[in-house]
Amino acid sequence: MSASIHRLSGRTPSLDPMIDLVTADMNAVNAVILDRMQSQIPLIPKLAGHLIAGGGKRMRPMLTLASAKLIGYTGTRHHRLAAAVEFIHTATLLHDDVVDGSDLRRGKRTANIIWGNPASVLVGDFLFSRSFELMVEADSLKSLKILSHASAVIAEGEVNQLTAVRRVDLGEDRYLDIIGAKTAALFAAACRISAVVAERPDAEEEALDAYGRYLGIAFQLVDDAIDYTSDAGTMGKDAGDDFREGKVTLPVILAYARGSAEDRTFWKDAIEGRRSSDADFAQAIELVRATRAVDDTLARARHYGQRAIDALGPFAGGAAKDAMVEAVEFAVARAY
Repeated sequence: MSASIHRLSGRTPSLDPMIDLVTADMNAVNAVILDRMQSQIPLIPKLAGHLIAGGGKRMRPMLTLASAKLIGYTGTRHHRLAAAVEFIHTATLLHDDVVDGSDLRRGKRTANIIWGNPASVLVGDFLFSRSFELMVEADSLKSLKILSHASAVIAEGEVNQLTAVRRVDLGEDRYLDIIGAKTAALFAAACRISAVVAERPDAEEEALDAYGRYLGIAFQLVDDAIDYTSDAGTMGKDAGDDFREGKVTLPVILAYARGSAEDRTFWKDAIEGRRSSDADFAQAIELVRATRAVDDTLARARHYGQRAIDALGPFAGGAAKDAMVEAVEFAVARAY
């Protein structure tokens, strides 16, 4: 695996260049988001707004807008599609928090804790429906096909993950299948649709798809590593959530494979729900450290991050490309 990732400069990577690049377009997208989350049923905008306005960076719609800048698209059809991407993402978060029984999201209480599981599921359904309205309004059958397929793949990935919970023998290949579906599919679609509405060649569509897909995999690998290295303030969720929920992520897969017989017994008991105390989590952190499982998870993240950057090779240099490269650097650097 790559030992390091390409750097534009010696400074700490930031999303600021991408934010600056797409500010005007993002204002238009935010206007669409605010308009379409409204309803005559007051609970819907109240609950949706709790998450949508909850401090997220809106990285996925920003990728749609940045991709459009990269290929020189000057229209506005991608604004509705970027809003659809954000609604798909928000809907999946609402549903995920119900499935996981999460208490925190971005450092705030989750919607299901405040309003209950039924309301969270139903408002998630509402946002999914709004996303499809927006796709139709963008008047691009191919974009509709890409985003609707991505929505199905995300759902498949979530079900795959659900059936893999508390399976300590989960392999790395299946884990990569899960994160490729539940995370990377929407990153890939978010980037690709800009090339579609701009009517760019298939090769550019595929390059943007690859950029988004590899960035999404790197992003999720880092998230899974952070669960064993950070506190709730850094993560925006409770430290050790994955551990206590029995989620088998790459740090666990690697630590289990490399551990002693005693270590494997611990992991089996922990993942199957028999070891979930703070002391058990502290032991898990020590085991992933001792086996270099987190280090190697991050090495894989750097590898996929470099593949994302390499996918931008066919495009001309400039502010958009630089911002998209730095977005990859930022995604990987969150763990340091």
